[in-house]
Amino acid sequence: MISIIERKNESAEDILRRDEIKNNVSETVSGIIDEVRRGGDAALIGYEEKFDKVRLTSLEVTKEEIDEALRQVDEEYIAVIRRAKANIEAFHKNQITEGFRIEREDGVVLGQKVMPIERVGLYVPGGTAAYPSTVLMNCIPARLAGVSEICMVTPPSKDGKVNPVILAAAAIAGVDRIFKVGGAQAIAALSYGTESVPRVDKIVGPGNMFVAEAKRQVFGRVAIDMIAGPSEILVVSDGKSDARTVAADLLSQAEHDRVASAILITTSADEAKRVSDELEAQIPLLPRAEIARTSIDDKGKIIVVGSVGEAVELANEIAPEHLEMCVEQPMEWLGKIKHAGSIFLGRNCPEALGDYFAGPNHTLPTGGTARFSSPLSVYDFVKKSAFTYYTKDALRTVKDDIAYFAEHEGLHAHARSVLVRFDSEEK
Repeated sequence: MISIIERKNESAEDILRRDEIKNNVSETVSGIIDEVRRGGDAALIGYEEKFDKVRLTSLEVTKEEIDEALRQVDEEYIAVIRRAKANIEAFHKNQITEGFRIEREDGVVLGQKVMPIERVGLYVPGGTAAYPSTVLMNCIPARLAGVSEICMVTPPSKDGKVNPVILAAAAIAGVDRIFKVGGAQAIAALSYGTESVPRVDKIVGPGNMFVAEAKRQVFGRVAIDMIAGPSEILVVSDGKSDARTVAADLLSQAEHDRVASAILITTSADEAKRVSDELEAQIPLLPRAEIARTSIDDKGKIIVVGSVGEAVELANEIAPEHLEMCVEQPMEWLGKIKHAGSIFLGRNCPEALGDYFAGPNHTLPTGGTARFSSPLSVYDFVKKSAFTYYTKDALRTVKDDIAYFAEHEGLHAHARSVLVRFDSEEK
């Protein structure tokens, strides 16, 4: 049963004890990365046989396989994916940014150039956990940013095929190449390249602890989006919400993982009891009841506070992945929310709306990292370069300042590189 706490003066960390989840996979992952780096495709095929129980003769998904998948997937499912794509595109188009250029009267030109990352790798979980929404959320902002080549990796089923809905979503979203490989070995392949899998510049997408650890280890050779932790939902309620919907929203994240975190902060002890009772009634009805049960019992919390203002303050301390504001006049509280991955306003805005359809990205910072990081976006798929142009007259006016600065840092060659351009004028 979920814990109900009446908050006194405890901090969020005191209440949640949200410690970093430690695992012992580092050495295993390091070995896999090294083997793929040295063995290329042969190592990938060996690991797929070992971990996914499938013997592959080729790694790349063919056009024929994609066409077959599109025929296999229900037409209504295809239509829903297309409608979701339209919403996601419409939202993310607003994130497209251009550089700037400053031209001064003295002939100096300064600016910033915004360029897409050339090649990106998308990791998409496969097998029984088929999430076409993840394909859309990762591919669409990359495509809008202008990425030249988008490569997707996803583990195959035991028949050597990729889940048809994953292939259908990839075709609709605009993925360029798809490879049948998962786990840490897929991250290694994208980082170093093999005979079949090209090396990419950035890897995005969620995965299990082996995938997360692999992303951690290859960071620096390639860029990554984030190290994602367990899913989180925090619901703030003013005591007037329907207990059934609040409980259902909490369970929408609890069913993800045994270590997922589902939290309610409410101003009403009566509501806390009603939501707790609803959780007990709804958990047995879920196909993933065992997972939800463990999550609610071990990581779930209902915290009773004195006011919505106090609830928002506590929410800012927690910095959740998903924050639902189930209160009257939710827009009035938006300006007071400082730290949250994605914010859902009002009683008719379940977190699942954001997972699939509304448009904002569902790849979000977890574990309190919303204090300093952001959802996946078009910005993640571009890089910026500054540019500078000075005429000789413009450089002359600042040469002594630059030399003075450089010499006081002990970098005399820096100073000389400026002054040498004016040697003839000093004679």
